[in-house]
Amino acid sequence: MQGRRFYTAVSVGEDGAGYVILLDSREVRSPAGGELVLANRALAEAVADEWRAQEVEIVPRTMPLMSLVATAVDRVVPRRGEVVDAIAQYARTDLLSYRAEAPAELVARQCSLWDPLLEWCAERTGTTLAVTTGVMPAQQSPDVLEAIATLVADRSDLELVALHELVTLSGSVVLGLAVAEGRISGDEAAVAAQLDEIWQAGRWGEDEEARERRDTVRRELLAAERLLRLCRSVN
Repeated sequence: MQGRRFYTAVSVGEDGAGYVILLDSREVRSPAGGELVLANRALAEAVADEWRAQEVEIVPRTMPLMSLVATAVDRVVPRRGEVVDAIAQYARTDLLSYRAEAPAELVARQCSLWDPLLEWCAERTGTTLAVTTGVMPAQQSPDVLEAIATLVADRSDLELVALHELVTLSGSVVLGLAVAEGRISGDEAAVAAQLDEIWQAGRWGEDEEARERRDTVRRELLAAERLLRLCRSVN
């Protein structure tokens, strides 16, 4: 996908299954050559806008929706079961299950932000994630893992790739599902996922590189959240 811009016009076309992106008259495909047929016009126009925004060079990092859509076609569709399992397995080591022992201010902040989300997850799944402090692993029950896997599997392919992005970036399947189901926003997930780093930065200061890393994570979380919203758009 990287290289010089080779097209003049970008448009959205229709076929029997949905909407496609056209560069001049040529249909956009995934890097592996898969068909990119999108379920609604709002999503198709948003992806088309990323192509329209390219100037002399095509810069993939400025096309997060295109990247996610292509990933769904090339990587999720062929091995959907593996992707569902990989996401659900984050419940074994979910960020929200691992708490600091000290200082008290950080412990209180974790409880304030994370406990309501664990309570929401418990209500949603009928199971409770175990919580631990320090480095001791939290042993999660098979019922928790099964319930989480059921929630994860109940997604379209595009929603699944967005959820995978949310979970891997945050280190938490709870945060990912909370964004996917509208319990919290992508911005709130970014704060919850980076709580420890934000607290440390507020106490000791933060260098430019660390701030850029946090900004990148936030930007990518917001892109995944946007894909989820667009998947639910009604033409």
